[in-house]
Amino acid sequence: MTEARPISVVIPVRNGADTLPRCLEAALASAYPRFEVVVVDDGSTDGTAEIAQRFPVKLLRLAAHGGVSRARNAGAAASSGELLVFIDADCLLEPNALAVADAAYGRGAGAPRVLGGTYTRSPHDGDFFSAFQSVFIHHFETKRAAPDYVAAHAMAIDAELFRRSGGFVEGTFIGIAASVEDVELSHRLRRAGCELVMIPGLEVKHIFRFSLRRSLANAVKKARIWTAYSLANRDVLADSGTASWELKANVAAAAAGALLAAAAAATGRLWPLLLAPALLLANLVVSRRLIGAWRSARGPRFAALATLYWATLYAAAVGVGAALGTARWLFGFRSLARYTCTPRSGTLDLSS
Repeated sequence: MTEARPISVVIPVRNGADTLPRCLEAALASAYPRFEVVVVDDGSTDGTAEIAQRFPVKLLRLAAHGGVSRARNAGAAASSGELLVFIDADCLLEPNALAVADAAYGRGAGAPRVLGGTYTRSPHDGDFFSAFQSVFIHHFETKRAAPDYVAAHAMAIDAELFRRSGGFVEGTFIGIAASVEDVELSHRLRRAGCELVMIPGLEVKHIFRFSLRRSLANAVKKARIWTAYSLANRDVLADSGTASWELKANVAAAAAGALLAAAAAATGRLWPLLLAPALLLANLVVSRRLIGAWRSARGPRFAALATLYWATLYAAAVGVGAALGTARWLFGFRSLARYTCTPRSGTLDLSS
């Protein structure tokens, strides 16, 4: 029988006192026989470190806030496991997740790989907006077996491969923003010949605590960061996980609908609005699999409400974020391109 591979679960956290206890309880309750938990406190001011000290974990305390990339890199450097599993401090590791990661990574020679997991379809919170987001992310992150990126809320990578890659980019917008640092690492590794593999069974249950305001604010923030990164990386039209073609079509449909309404108001004629039903139908056809995922997870009533929110307020919030991200790229953010998709130091050699 093959001996269990030692795994290090790396958890960066900043001011996470509200969610960290449940996160650590879930991680330490893993059914896997051989693992450690490494917590990196990124300059918290709310007693996060004191909470972590109550648990049998390896705790690193950074002297000052340096961003999520620096925290993850520090945790990886202090880890002893052969396989690194990155999660966030507001994520609850499923009991079998480490065993799934170990089995999926396999043994012996083969193409260097990074394994990606995702959120469970049912979040820790039971509210509408959290469920909307959890199903949305699960659906798009698991859409392809070979994804465009692997998200660091559930990422498994060989420790030596991670160190040779240089880790997550630090000290730039990418390393501090906490939305695209994992995308940049994924793109860099893939271009160097590394295989990205989605493992749907590698799951974490996310603590969202979303209200309408927080859901919309999150949509604006994520769209702003993703748009700026994608423009600099010249892949803004890519079908990239949650930044999917479906999401982009949804925003385009909402924008077109707003223009039709404005045209009707400006001309005093109703003919522009006659195009609205066709536009809505086309958007529903494009998003049909996502709508089906909402229906499967929560039933037809939830799916109907989620679709309405998706096509109206959520689309508007993503559109605002995309406009802000475009403005940021146009006015002083083009230099991001020099940080993307290249090794952080020297040449990334995946053969050694």
